[in-house]
Amino acid sequence: MKIAVAVSGGMDSLCALLALREAGHEVVALHALFVDPPREGGAVPGLRSLCAKLGIALQVEDLRAAFRREVIAPFVRAHVRARTPNPCALCNRSMKFGALLDAALRPICMGGSGADAIATGHYAALKVHPVYGHTLKAGEDFSKDQSYFLALVSPERLRHCVFPLADKRKDQLRSWLEGQNHAVPVPGESQEICFVPRDDHRAFLQGTGVELPGPGPVLLRAADGSEREIARHRGLWQYTEGQRKGLGIAWTEPLYVLARDRERNALIVCVKAGLDARECRAEQVNIMTPPEFWPARLFARVRYRQRPAPARVEFVDGVMRIFFETAQQPPAPGQVAVIYDEQGFVLAGGVIA
Repeated sequence: MKIAVAVSGGMDSLCALLALREAGHEVVALHALFVDPPREGGAVPGLRSLCAKLGIALQVEDLRAAFRREVIAPFVRAHVRARTPNPCALCNRSMKFGALLDAALRPICMGGSGADAIATGHYAALKVHPVYGHTLKAGEDFSKDQSYFLALVSPERLRHCVFPLADKRKDQLRSWLEGQNHAVPVPGESQEICFVPRDDHRAFLQGTGVELPGPGPVLLRAADGSEREIARHRGLWQYTEGQRKGLGIAWTEPLYVLARDRERNALIVCVKAGLDARECRAEQVNIMTPPEFWPARLFARVRYRQRPAPARVEFVDGVMRIFFETAQQPPAPGQVAVIYDEQGFVLAGGVIA
C-alpha cells in the first residue's frame, strides 16, 4: 500500500512512519507548513536529515495561507464572540484531513502515482463494526486518545486514513523508538496550540490587532436564579465556562464561570453547587453513523479531558441536543461535543452552540 505519512517532526508521527515502513508499506513523509518556521529553521531541516538517513522521500506542502484562513481566523473570531474554539478539531477537518489529504492523493505525490492513504500519529482507531461498518473508535490509551479531535472529520475523508498508533501506548512507543536509534527531529511534547507562542492565547489575540470585547460586570448567580454584580471582568474573551482559577475575585468560597453573556457583556459566576449543566446543543454536526443504527445507551464527551458521560441525544432541525444523565460542568460554546457508544465507537460530533 502507498501511504503518505504526515510528519510534524515529533515522536508520534515518526513512530507512525517507521511502523508502516516496517510493516512493508511504501511510504513517503509529508510535512505540512502551517505557520512560519522559527529562525532556527523549525522541523524541516531535521526531517530532511532523518529522511535522507532512512532513504524515505520528504514532501513539504506550504499550507500557511489556507491555515490562516481556515484555522487562525475562525479562532480569533470565536474569541471575539466569547466562545472557546477548538483549533485542533478545525485543523483536522479542514487542513490535515482536508488540504493535506488532497495533497497526498494528488498524482504528484509518491513519485507521480499519488498515495492510497494518509497516515498520522493520532492515538485513535478505525475499526470495522458489525452494524456501523468502518468507523472511528477511541484509542486504547485513553490518556492520549485523540478521537475527540477527529470527530468533525467526515466519514468519507476518514476512509483514506490510517492510524498506526491506535493500539499503542505512549510509553511503549518511547521505548521502541529508543531501540530504533533514531533521534526525534523536534523532541518534547508539542505545545497546546501550535500557532500560539508559549501557549499564551491572550497575548496572541491582543497581537492580532482585532477589537476584543472590553470590561464588564461579573454577576453572581444564586440558587434561585437571581443575580448581583460583585466585580468587573477584564473582557469575556479571557475566560471560559467552568473556569475556577484566575478569576481574581475574593469570595467566601471558590467561584466558577457558569456562562458568558455577550449581549450584556456579563460574566456569570456561581459557587460549585451551581454548576449544574443538564444539556447542551451542538451545530455543524458530523454524523459518523446514521442515528437509526445507534444503540440505546449513549455517552457524550464535551471536553477533551473528560470521560464520556451517559447521555440521551435528539436531533432538531440539524441541531444535536444532548441531555446528560447526571449534571456536568457547563460545556463551553465553541468546543466539540462527541457521541460514543459503550465500546468507544464515535457516532457523531458537533460544535457546541
